[in-house]
Amino acid sequence: MACIDVDSLTQYETDARQGRADALYNLGLAYSTGQGVTVDYVAAHKWFNLAALRGVDEAKSWRAQISREMAPTQIAEAQRLAREWLSMFR
Repeated sequence: MACIDVDSLTQYETDARQGRADALYNLGLAYSTGQGVTVDYVAAHKWFNLAALRGVDEAKSWRAQISREMAPTQIAEAQRLAREWLSMFR
């Protein structure tokens, strides 16, 4: 996996706002692996969930994998954040 730098993260965030599935997925990868950011499974789950909604099958697998490391309250928070994001950037 390539190293994700701050400039790439900024671009992914911009592209994610435009609905690009690959950017949503890459943000999930960054937050799940701690590349360019601190590991944050809630944020990673949110991004993987959004990417999965856009048809990225790999995002479903990653989301399932990190869900096993999360408490139910964390998963609920990630889902709430995904819904919130969708309401702002649809």
